[in-house]
Amino acid sequence: MITFILNNKIIKTSEHSGMTLLDFVRYQQRLTGTKIGCREGDCGACTLLVGTLTNDIIEYQSITSCISPLGNAHGKHIVTVEGTNLKNKLTTAQEAMRANYATQCGFCTPGFVVALTGFALLNSENNYNNAIDAISGNICRCTGYKAIEKAAHQVVEKLEHQEKTSLKWLIDNEFIPEYFETIPQRLKDIEGRYLNQPKGKYVSGGTDLYVQKADHLADNDVHLIAEKDYLKGITIENGICMIGTNTTVSDLWNHKALNHSLPNLKKHLKLVSSEQIRNMASLGGNLVNASPIGDMTIFLLALNSDITILNSKQQERTVALKNFYQGYKTYDLKSDELLKEISFKLPTKASSFNFEKVCKRTHLDIASVNSAVHFSVENETFSEAHVSIGGVAAIPKYLHNTSTFLTGKPLTLETILDASNQLQKEITPISDVRGTSDYKRLLARQLFFAHFTELFPNNFTLNDFIQHA
Repeated sequence: MITFILNNKIIKTSEHSGMTLLDFVRYQQRLTGTKIGCREGDCGACTLLVGTLTNDIIEYQSITSCISPLGNAHGKHIVTVEGTNLKNKLTTAQEAMRANYATQCGFCTPGFVVALTGFALLNSENNYNNAIDAISGNICRCTGYKAIEKAAHQVVEKLEHQEKTSLKWLIDNEFIPEYFETIPQRLKDIEGRYLNQPKGKYVSGGTDLYVQKADHLADNDVHLIAEKDYLKGITIENGICMIGTNTTVSDLWNHKALNHSLPNLKKHLKLVSSEQIRNMASLGGNLVNASPIGDMTIFLLALNSDITILNSKQQERTVALKNFYQGYKTYDLKSDELLKEISFKLPTKASSFNFEKVCKRTHLDIASVNSAVHFSVENETFSEAHVSIGGVAAIPKYLHNTSTFLTGKPLTLETILDASNQLQKEITPISDVRGTSDYKRLLARQLFFAHFTELFPNNFTLNDFIQHA
């Protein structure tokens, strides 16, 4: 029995755990403020909040419910726009939208209100940039963004002088209703942390699978693994980072030690989807989706990662990620196997990492071409080099020859130009909706050069490459 709290109401349901949370909320509970838009997690009209109780503290995150399985709500607090309402008055987020004329047609408004409420609940730095990040996955079809941005600014103004926004403070200041204070204890009282799972398709966050086959998953058995502890967590030991495959992009974003080792991590991850999707999408799911342009796959390939694979007999084996992909959407994984862990060496003082991406819009878009590099340079010579690129082959591409070519070579303009020529021999882009093959070759070259201007600004400028390329 799936059991959770929906707004202020305990839900116990025997509905199929693979149906989407959106459909349950709208059709079973008739909470129609949560809208149906794209059904791909792209528009944010179906945004909900998910509260998870950990060590007596409840943390809320926004998600797109159209691609989230109902079973993942088990043991959680699910908040729709109706669940944010106060009696006889508007909440702070609702009032900000009204005061700044940010509603226009109103279709997207509930999603923006929920996302801004989630921002207030997050206890992060209450600044304007973070507020805009919080609504980066919400689309306004009326192009009323300036008014919505003003509304976000009004929310920030009320929050920014608070060192820590407790539930009580948020209730007193009309961000959320009073019942939120009762939720932690009520979640504790829910018996059975885990659902009994049938054999079926493994599903974690669902952000890839539910875009491709939501109807199939709603009608057939699914094995939900998002709450499996042995697939969670980030551990750093002796310079090695080990990440459970259930880890989300937001988990990386919030990990202090990882951000210390990768100082531009948040800058890079900001290019990966929207906050709602970053809160849901698992790294393991991104890897086995095997998209040729998977952002985190390209990211982890450049870090020369290994993956640990677990089978139904609890036996493990390790494979280099760069050898995992065998062809378009095919990889070295048997039907009874599951990705368990990703591991890689963290960059040191002598090494550098960078990720670049070109797409048609700033947030929540798939890449035309994306690329990452990890270089170790000693005495102006490449002692180690790893280059990956997406959108230019049938698989997420680790550039074996280009990486080998750079290793042992001096860090000079001539070396980089020669390596760029080697890169062009390794890629085989095709023309599609994201660009022609010639355009993608040009992007691949420019992103490769961009890595060097970003990592070695004292050595190279963009003009150096323009003049000699």
